[in-house]
Amino acid sequence: MSRNLYRLTNEKEEEEEKEKEEGGGGGGGERGGGKLHFDVFLLNNNNNNINNNSSGDITRLYKNGIHREKLIVVLDDDDEENGGEGEKSKKNFFNKKRTKYYKYLFFFTGILAFVFGFLLGTMLPTILVKNGDKNINNNNNTSPYGKKNMMAAASAVTMMRENYKTYQSVSDVIEGALPSGYTENDVNEWRKFTRNTTVVQIKEGCGRMQNRLLKFSDGTISCCRYRRNTDQIQGELFSYYLGLTLGLRNLVPTTLGLVKMRDTKWSSVRSEMMYAQWVEDKPVVLTKFVPNLITAFIPFNFRNSNRRLHPTDVSYNTSQVTGDILDNLVELAQWSDMIIFDYLTANLDRVVNNLYNLQWNFAMMDAPTHNLRRTIHDKLLIFLDNESGLLHGYRLLDKYESYHSALLNSLCVFRKSTAEIIKNLWKNGNVGDILLNKFNENEPDFKDYLPSLPEKSIQILNERITKVYNIIEKCESLYSSHNNDNDNNNNNNNNNNNKPPDGG
Repeated sequence: MSRNLYRLTNEKEEEEEKEKEEGGGGGGGERGGGKLHFDVFLLNNNNNNINNNSSGDITRLYKNGIHREKLIVVLDDDDEENGGEGEKSKKNFFNKKRTKYYKYLFFFTGILAFVFGFLLGTMLPTILVKNGDKNINNNNNTSPYGKKNMMAAASAVTMMRENYKTYQSVSDVIEGALPSGYTENDVNEWRKFTRNTTVVQIKEGCGRMQNRLLKFSDGTISCCRYRRNTDQIQGELFSYYLGLTLGLRNLVPTTLGLVKMRDTKWSSVRSEMMYAQWVEDKPVVLTKFVPNLITAFIPFNFRNSNRRLHPTDVSYNTSQVTGDILDNLVELAQWSDMIIFDYLTANLDRVVNNLYNLQWNFAMMDAPTHNLRRTIHDKLLIFLDNESGLLHGYRLLDKYESYHSALLNSLCVFRKSTAEIIKNLWKNGNVGDILLNKFNENEPDFKDYLPSLPEKSIQILNERITKVYNIIEKCESLYSSHNNDNDNNNNNNNNNNNKPPDGG
C-alpha cells in the first residue's frame, strides 16, 4: 500500500526566506496572514521514492487563526479516496501518542511487579527459617516425642493391656458359647456310612456341571464332587485334613468315594452316572449334605479398607456378653478361624472372591460371602467348597496374595486353641507328615487312585504357617503383658539359682 505525505507550509514565510537567500534583507512583519498551501508527496513502499505530485489549499484545516509552521500528516490511500479529507489521519496521529503512554505504563508496571516479587521471594524464606528455629527451641512438650505424648503413648499401651485382660476373660465366655460343630468322630461315622450304604438316586445339583446330589438308601443326601483334574480332589480332601488338624468345627464331614459302575453300591444309578459322563475308577469327594443353611455376610470389621479385628474392638465386660453381643462375638471368633484357614490353604473361593470383585462391584463386601453358610439353630458357620486350597490356590499366589495378606494382617484376635496349634506346627515343622498320616489312615484304599500332597505344596504351607505364627506373636507382644511377666519370673528363678547353697 502507498501512502500520501502532506507537507504544510506558510506562503509568507517562504517568500521571506527566498529574499534572505537573495540578499534582500527585509524581513520584518508579522508572521501569518499568508496563504497556506501544501505539497503532496507520494511515498511508494516498494522503491521508497518520493515524487512531488500536486498542491492545494488546506487553510480549512486551521481554525481560530492557529498557524502551524510545518506539519506532516500521514493518510492512507483509502481515506483519501473515501473523502476522509484528513480527519481520520488526525485521529490516527493522536492515537499513536496515546499508545506510547500505554507502553510506558506497561513498562513501569512490569518493573514494579519484578521488584515486588524479588523482595517477597527473598524475605519469605528468611521468615520461615526464623520461625523454624523458634519451633525447634520450643519446649519438648510440643514435639511429637515430647513428654506429654510419651505419657499418652504409655497410657495407650496400658489401656491396650487392660483391654486384653478384659478380652481374655471374655474369650472364655465366647469359647464356651461356640457351636459344637463337627469333630473327627463325625467324619469317622460318615466314612463308614458311605462305604456300606447303597446309592439309590443321583440328580443334578451341588454346584458345578458334573457334580451331583446322591441319595442313599436311608434317605441321607450327600454332595458328590466330581473333577477330571485330581488337583481339586486333592485340594478338597487335604484342606479338610488341615481343618481337622487346626481343630476347626466348621468343616462338614468329608471322605472319598470311587466311581464303580459295576459295584452293587452303584448298580441302581448306573444310567445316571453315564449321563453325568463319569469315568470309571475316578475318585470323588463325598460331603455330608446339610439342609436349611442360610447366607452369611461379612462382618462390619472387615468390610472397608480399614478392616481390623483387635482385642480393643471386642472389649466388653463379662456381664455385657449376652444376647446379640455374644452372638456377634461368637461369629467373629469363627471368622478368625476361617481367615487363618483360608490364608493357609490360599482359598480363592470365599472372602478373597469378594475382595477381588470389588474392582467391578463396589458393593461386593455387602453381598453374601461366597461359599460360606450358617446354620439356623446354633449359628455355626460352614466353610464350603475348599477345592482350590493347597494346590490351585498356591499356583495363583502372585495374583491373589495381596488379598490373602490383607485379611490376615487385619487380624489380632485368635482362639486360644487355634493359636496354640499354630505355634506347635511352626515349632515342629511337621504339618506335611500329619496330613500324609491322616490320608493313609483314613483312605488306605485310595493310594493308587489319588496322589498325596506334593512336596512343593507342603513347603508353601510351612511358609504360610510361619507368617501366621509371626502375626500371633506380634499381637501378643502388642496387647498382653504376659511376656513381661514371664521375663520377671525367669529373672527371679535365675537369681534363686545363683544363690550359694546353705552353709556355702
